[in-house]
Amino acid sequence: MRASASAKLNLALVVGPTREDGKHEVATVLQRIDLGDRVALSAAPRLTVEGYADDTIVRHALEELAATAGVEARWRATITKRIPVAAGLGGGSSDAATALRLANDTLAQPLPAAELRAIAARLGADVPFFLESGPQLGRGDGSELSLLELPQDYWALLVLPDGIEKESTAAVYRRFDERDGASGWEERLARLETALASVARPRDLAALPPNDLATSPLVAELARLGAFRADVSGAGPAVYGLFLHRRHAEAARRMLRGAGRTWLAVPTWYG
Repeated sequence: MRASASAKLNLALVVGPTREDGKHEVATVLQRIDLGDRVALSAAPRLTVEGYADDTIVRHALEELAATAGVEARWRATITKRIPVAAGLGGGSSDAATALRLANDTLAQPLPAAELRAIAARLGADVPFFLESGPQLGRGDGSELSLLELPQDYWALLVLPDGIEKESTAAVYRRFDERDGASGWEERLARLETALASVARPRDLAALPPNDLATSPLVAELARLGAFRADVSGAGPAVYGLFLHRRHAEAARRMLRGAGRTWLAVPTWYG
């Protein structure tokens, strides 16, 4: 068994105060794109994860599934990486959700969707999104999802800047707290909700508020090159620009060839 594990973009990321559980309140617009890893799963005498030596989340996902289902974790998962690692594009979370789905289908009594979502939420706030279809609004810690009807007819140019190392997510949130980033949370949340209510065409996505956690000089550069919306995805450092036409996205890609690794992608509804 094998399946694609798609990347995601945070088309908006509004961050609020710290919750009682130590996590932050967030409101984020999550959109799949067709850049993806591949996850293959087969029966095995014991649990092994191959193809990506630094994996921990897929292994943890399969261990959690086995423990919840009361079975032995006897799977071999093979990950073929295409999504850049630690870039803000959700590759690890997507791999974990895909492995969960595949392994659950091998069980004599597969777990219901609600139990699978509960496992996913324990693994990480982004993981439940990858069990769903379509763009989603993530609330709470990001794992409380509701389906959004958003336009899908545009091109995304992704840029992973050279010479910038990914900060830990904890460090990014710590800097957010140190600068009192949660101030004005209600106003930014209201702006997000108002913008979402008005989205009918791709260009309407330009009204979404910018990422509260991270920014990049490439955001302004992508806008200069014609992107109708540009921002950092998640905690970064990957940056995206949205374009109405492929030729404009390709032209921007050529101009940014020296800035870092680049990909062209389109939105997808499914994983």
